[in-house]
Amino acid sequence: MDRVAIITGAGRGIGRGCARDLATKGVNLVLVDLDAAGMEETARDCRAEGPQVVCHQADVTDFDRSHRIVAETQARFGRIDILVNNAGGPAPEGILDITEAEFDRALALNLKGAFNWTHAVAPGMVAAGAGRIIMMSSLNAHSGGVTSAVSKFAYAAAKAGLLGMTRSLAKELGPGILVNAICPGMIETEPTAAMIAARRAEFTRGIAAGRIGTPADVAQLVSFLALSDPCFITGQDISVDGFQWVI
Repeated sequence: MDRVAIITGAGRGIGRGCARDLATKGVNLVLVDLDAAGMEETARDCRAEGPQVVCHQADVTDFDRSHRIVAETQARFGRIDILVNNAGGPAPEGILDITEAEFDRALALNLKGAFNWTHAVAPGMVAAGAGRIIMMSSLNAHSGGVTSAVSKFAYAAAKAGLLGMTRSLAKELGPGILVNAICPGMIETEPTAAMIAARRAEFTRGIAAGRIGTPADVAQLVSFLALSDPCFITGQDISVDGFQWVI
């Protein structure tokens, strides 16, 4: 395959899982993360599968940097087929504690970052008449927050914003460009590992599948949405939560 995917937040967790899965399918990868060491570890795993892998240490909230990296990618590969807007981060402050700066940072990281990268790749995809854009939202967008230790209203608001962005872009960029959102439930990653370890039995009882999710569970859906051809799925909000009914 000669397809090219950009994945933000690829240095660990769900982003790393997505990169590994796409690599096994021969997709060339452009990885973006602030964590250079984590990103290079992801890159080593992916290169072992055969595709080309390029790393860029960058803050996804930097509008100009996103556009420069996209331009470099277009110049190197001649195409960008897939964008996975995965980068994000927790915002545990409640309304009584959060500052304006913390609120702005939560929206910048979890919502505006996706805008920056989508704005950068959209012209090339429109010119090609094809592309796949995947937003990594969260079950928090529906629930208002799974646990106070990880997220509260600012995070939930930003992730809900991704769902509105997804539906709008699917209409604006279709039919050639498909835009979908994924809402992971409880997924065991580096930021959530300690919390899950302390309450694993409790959390597991509230999940129909009987276990906590893994990055690979999310990655399988990302690869399906990114590579299935033809595909009649766009503008959708798809949960990967093992049917999590207790939150």
